[in-house]
Amino acid sequence: MRFVLSIILVLALSGLAELWLPWWSVAVVAFGVALLIGSRPAKAFAMGFCGVGLMWLTVALLYDISNDHILTGRMAKVFSLPNYGLFIVVTVFVGALVGGMGAWSASLLRRGLSKEN
Repeated sequence: MRFVLSIILVLALSGLAELWLPWWSVAVVAFGVALLIGSRPAKAFAMGFCGVGLMWLTVALLYDISNDHILTGRMAKVFSLPNYGLFIVVTVFVGALVGGMGAWSASLLRRGLSKEN
C-alpha cells in the first residue's frame, strides 16, 4: 500500500513541479519522495519509474490527442522513428528512467547515511 501511495505522490508532485520548473525537476521530486519514504533501492527505482512514467504518459497523450498527432508525428520524423506512437514510448521511457534514477539515488543515499551512524 505504501508503494502505491508513493507512486501517486510522485505522480502528483512531479506533475505540479513541471508546471513551473524544468523537465528534470521530476528527478528532484522522485528523490525527495524516496528520501522521505525510505525503501529498498529496487523498490525506490520502481516507484520513481512508475510515478514519473505514468505522469509523462498522461501529459504526452493529452498533448498528442489535442493536436491530432501533428507534433509527435513531426518529431518522430526528426528522430527517424517509423510512427508517432514509438516517439511517445521513447519519451515516456526516458522520463521514467530519470524518475527512477532520482528515487534510486535517494534510496542509496539514505542507506549510506544510515550505515555511517
